[in-house]
Amino acid sequence: MKAAGCDIHYDLTQMAVMFLWEVIKKLRFFFGLVDQAEEYFQQNKVDAVVLIDYPGFNWHIAKRAKKHGIPVFYYGVPQMWAWAPWRVRKIRKYVDHVLCKLPFEVDWFADRDCRATYVGHPYFDQLATQTYDESFCEEVTRQSQPLVTLLPGSRNQEVERHLPILLDVADQIRTEVPDCRIAIACFNQKHLDRTIEMLEQRTLNIDSHVNRTPELMRCSTLCLACSGSVSLELLHYRKPTIIVYQLPRWLMVAQAFLLRTKFVTLVNLIAAKDIRKRTWGVYDPDAPADASDQEVAVMPEYVTVGNPAAAVARRAIAWLKDPQKLADNVQQLDSLASEYARPGATDRAAEYIIDNLEM
Repeated sequence: MKAAGCDIHYDLTQMAVMFLWEVIKKLRFFFGLVDQAEEYFQQNKVDAVVLIDYPGFNWHIAKRAKKHGIPVFYYGVPQMWAWAPWRVRKIRKYVDHVLCKLPFEVDWFADRDCRATYVGHPYFDQLATQTYDESFCEEVTRQSQPLVTLLPGSRNQEVERHLPILLDVADQIRTEVPDCRIAIACFNQKHLDRTIEMLEQRTLNIDSHVNRTPELMRCSTLCLACSGSVSLELLHYRKPTIIVYQLPRWLMVAQAFLLRTKFVTLVNLIAAKDIRKRTWGVYDPDAPADASDQEVAVMPEYVTVGNPAAAVARRAIAWLKDPQKLADNVQQLDSLASEYARPGATDRAAEYIIDNLEM
């Protein structure tokens, strides 16, 4: 934004906090920034306020903006459709326009009397300009054997929880498909070092890489991934994927009651006819197709407190042994990506804001 010519009053990226005690320690500072914003609203002609994510702080900015009669646009709203939907009252009260990143959000907000429009996900803007190490890609694709890439996550605790499960899956895949190549995409050098430690305790011959995640996604036959925004990147590459996410038992119990959606993976939610969860519990990707409220996920997801390695391996092996099943999944992903994985979200958001201010 600064490079584009914006005057930066404060760099909000320096203000990210995750835990309650961190928020409490910085409360005076936060409200000081809100007061500065209101002072600016009082002393300057402000045509619009555009909020981006960060609801804890942005609600206060929206409230002050509305106090001064300034139109408020929210680009990248909190995922109220997933949990705590009562927060939509703040949207109705303080936000004039909701700019949605996900297609199903439009109807969800419209049903709750919020003015919403779909502009797309800005992540696809970033992916459209992705560069690759072409020599690495050529080296990987020179071999004809299938390649399975493990994506254990970008956080330390995700690697600790998920990589052992994914390695168990890899072991079972190798038993059934001996010529299958397996690679691990590590987020940083620390994760690579930890991955090497885990591999030394096993007899698996697996290549581990850092700073090669886009290349490995692009060249893979299929991927095994930790849940998160990585699913959007895998959609961009039209890559068959199985999602694994292990939760602490208390959180598994809590989400069974609090989570309002049938899936946790964004790609599955985009593809779903109806995102609402109609039964308690967790989506079971191996349940019969005609089970109550059961919808087949484009990216089968295993959210669990245990080790779903056996079930995940069965699914992966079935894909690897049946090229038609793999091709059918690629076709599903291509259909979704053609409609929803298009770049230009931020341009569309900007055009919407300009058009509404000119009315």
